Amino acid sequence: MFVQKLKILSCISLLSLLAACAEAPKKVVEVAPPSLETMMTQASAASDAGQPEKAVGLLKTAASTYPADKAPWLQMAQMNFDRANYGNAITNALEVLQRDANDNVANSIIAVSGLRLSTKALADLSQRSNLTGSVRTEAQDLAKLLRESLGETVLVPARAKPVVSSTSKPTTATSSPSAAKGAASKPATVEAQKSDSNPFGSLK
Repeated sequence: MFVQKLKILSCISLLSLLAACAEAPKKVVEVAPPSLETMMTQASAASDAGQPEKAVGLLKTAASTYPADKAPWLQMAQMNFDRANYGNAITNALEVLQRDANDNVANSIIAVSGLRLSTKALADLSQRSNLTGSVRTEAQDLAKLLRESLGETVLVPARAKPVVSSTSKPTTATSSPSAAKGAASKPATVEAQKSDSNPFGSLK
């Protein structure tokens, strides 16, 4: 009888112990994310190693981990600009300006990227003779604004190239010294490159 009571008490104790363990709160171990400086350094190392996709992935992770910081967006903007991905560079630079409206690098990336995209688009339109109507007017206004901002009278100067006359005769060894001297003193004639290669030719 005593043994049965002892077994019952042991079972009750064991059940109480199991119940206490089940009710004990579980501790959640939180792992702190890497610092922003560490993530930026890793992205730079990936970029230097010729792994731009990995670098961009690290920068996007840094941007989501530290959403108030402009540094990841600025580095992405610079990377895309260096790779001539001007559309993405502008998008990234706009994210920078949302966090710091006075960032000169972001403003410069937007200005230069936009100018290069506009120049290419105007060149394409000029080759197809489609620069007409309101688009032409806006392009002229833009060219005027850019000239005033840059202090230049011509945005895209034409390149001069020498023109060889079809009537000219090669100088022979029997030519007199005076004739050779006179020929050397005459400057070669040049003409401006055709305006088709200059998208801003009609906007000077």
